[in-house]
Amino acid sequence: MTRIITINREFGSGGRELGKRLADALGIPCYDHEIIQMIARENGFDERYVANVSERSIEAAYPLTIGHRFAMPSMPVMDQPIRVAVAQRQIVENFAKQGDCVIVGRCADVILKEYHPLNIFVYADLDSKVARCQARAPEGENLTRRELERRIRQVERGRRQFREMYTESKWGRKESYDLCVNTSGLEIKALIPALVAYADCWFGQA
Repeated sequence: MTRIITINREFGSGGRELGKRLADALGIPCYDHEIIQMIARENGFDERYVANVSERSIEAAYPLTIGHRFAMPSMPVMDQPIRVAVAQRQIVENFAKQGDCVIVGRCADVILKEYHPLNIFVYADLDSKVARCQARAPEGENLTRRELERRIRQVERGRRQFREMYTESKWGRKESYDLCVNTSGLEIKALIPALVAYADCWFGQA
């Protein structure tokens, strides 16, 4: 069967690195920022705009499922965010149709539900998330711990709201995923052999 793994993650938990390393170990492609690049290129948007919209809820979102929202006439101010969300869904589905892959974020676990993916949620304690953000901060960016904590809360709130646009299942709740991985105080690469074994078992028994 097709091996599709989705990675949802708390900001600063190392989920992006985990997804990439796991894909490399399994010998399959990993899609993350490539999705943003494709949406931007195909729609003439700035990548930073797409990255911002793709992890936030659409303001004044319709109180229906995303499929119904897009079937309704949109307000002019809503057109671009909706185009981003529709394009994102199509691209994620196309990647899954191509075969084995790891997809980071983008509500891929919900979008690809019919493909029966292995859905992983990556989390960590606040100290570990702050430390990772500090270690990976762009050169010249020197945010205080308080500023980093605020950024973490802001990004995670956006991811939670974006997920609510697609589904009623809760972002970060263990019931929404097949495997939850705590990376607190751990090197991501040290976790990969165990995750490869888990994935092999998962897809071998499915």
